[in-house]
Amino acid sequence: MFNDIGALELVTIVVLAVLVFGPEKLPKVIQDASRFIRKVREFSESAKEDIRSELGPEFKDFDFEDLNPKTFVRKQLMDNDDLGLKEIRSSFDLRKEMADVADAVNGHESGSAADAPVAPIAAANGSSGAPDLLKKREKPARDDRPPFDADAT
Repeated sequence: MFNDIGALELVTIVVLAVLVFGPEKLPKVIQDASRFIRKVREFSESAKEDIRSELGPEFKDFDFEDLNPKTFVRKQLMDNDDLGLKEIRSSFDLRKEMADVADAVNGHESGSAADAPVAPIAAANGSSGAPDLLKKREKPARDDRPPFDADAT
């Protein structure tokens, strides 16, 4: 129920409880709270049993946890492999794909890349590295206008 409460949060709750209720009344408050939680659990268990008995023998293995959407989806996707998800998941290697993309961006050849040249821009510029970004571009002709974007204005 409280799986995501850390040590700092628990200490904060205890300190606040001592400040609000005082050290004399705190044991009584803890007993009352535990008694209330126990009664709520008993009530929910009896309600579950009533629902199971009303549903009949067809639903004897009915589990209320299956109504949780996370559990339902996990059970349907993981247990029933009609779609072949396990095969797809095992064939997809994100690290390999990312390495291939990084090699293509950096201009390195990888084993699975095509035989096409990797850096046609460098060959066109006559340099062995990246294009020279400090070099000024040629000025466009007078008739050449920059593209107009109506949405940008």
